[in-house]
Amino acid sequence: MATRTRVERSFRGISERLAIRYLTNLGGERVDEETVEGDDWTAAISSDTADVGPTLSLTEVTVVFEGDPETLEPLVEDFAQKAMRAGG
Repeated sequence: MATRTRVERSFRGISERLAIRYLTNLGGERVDEETVEGDDWTAAISSDTADVGPTLSLTEVTVVFEGDPETLEPLVEDFAQKAMRAGG
């Protein structure tokens, strides 16, 4: 059986909807409200509110990527680049 890797990353300033769009643009297919699957990978999306200061909070989206290590490394990097451009 192939080795599976789990990578968890959090991103501020994007929505779950946008995270799902990025993942589908990277070759995934939405399978339910919180999950996108691609070839040799799965991503589960959740969100919470993160306090940035005494009066400011942002949505923090957490994506848990699971899959083949060789597939995940470029996928996580590509997703992170898209997510960082969205916030700024």
